Amino acid sequence: MLEDNRDKRPQRTQIMTLREVAKYLGVHTMTVYRLLKEKKLPGFKVGGQWRTKKDVLDTYLLKEIDKSPQEKKK
Repeated sequence: MLEDNRDKRPQRTQIMTLREVAKYLGVHTMTVYRLLKEKKLPGFKVGGQWRTKKDVLDTYLLKEIDKSPQEKKK
């Protein structure tokens, strides 16, 4: 019987393009470009094009969501 190795391999993190991030967040690509350039969203450049790891983006967004109500109370 063959063993299923898919469960033993580490999952690879999805690398998203600027356009994919914009679609994921539901905003315009220029908004994502500006936020990446201003370091308000996590990302890095590969060959002059912005990329973001999906799990890093999700973690960042969850932190931002969690701190938003605290800022409103001040």
